[in-house]
Amino acid sequence: MSPIPQNLQAITATIVAAAQESGRAPQAVRLLAVSKTFGPQAVLEAVAAGQRAFGENYLQEALDKIAALRDQPAPLEWHFIGPIQSNKTRPIAEHFDWVHTVEREKVAQRLSEQRPAGMAPLQICLQVNISGEASKSGVAPDEVAALAHKVAALPNLTLRGLMAIPEPAVEFDQQRAAFARLRLLYEQLRADGLALDTLSMGMSADLRAAIFEGATIVRVGSAIFGSRTYKA
Repeated sequence: MSPIPQNLQAITATIVAAAQESGRAPQAVRLLAVSKTFGPQAVLEAVAAGQRAFGENYLQEALDKIAALRDQPAPLEWHFIGPIQSNKTRPIAEHFDWVHTVEREKVAQRLSEQRPAGMAPLQICLQVNISGEASKSGVAPDEVAALAHKVAALPNLTLRGLMAIPEPAVEFDQQRAAFARLRLLYEQLRADGLALDTLSMGMSADLRAAIFEGATIVRVGSAIFGSRTYKA
């Protein structure tokens, strides 16, 4: 028997407990199941257990999966959470509902121009390099406001909020500190007139700290689907 339904149940219980402990409504936190490297069957097992939103990092793998799962009774919600090369924006604009990893105005412009007519606006989060790591993607914190206002003005996109993958930390208070910096940026943008409602932050190892600091989407993969095997 697949462990996916039980894993989803356990993660959901963790989210509910963290929300309640931090004084938040559990329904204020959405679970994004990160299905990268797992095939359509694993996604279907999660769907059968009630999960609708899935995150993908690798474009071609994601497009194959989206095509294979197109005929679901209720449509699935696909989130692109990987790095975006300029030459890959068209299929992202054509096939995804959300993009969490916008860090450049050029990429946002291309997504806006390439979003097909008749589709709902593409839901956008800006990725912030909140820990200032040289190896990490994301816009620098002091450049977020300028980019946010430019992206918010583009047609065919809806700027929803911010996303970050902080430097790993073991201590709960250290984890919270990084997420608190992202939340502060988010609150500054809202005070500046942007209608944001999304903080995409927190993964398997730190989702509790993220929820304490206001996460509205947590991204969980291996704790749902199992350990990953990456192709060479």
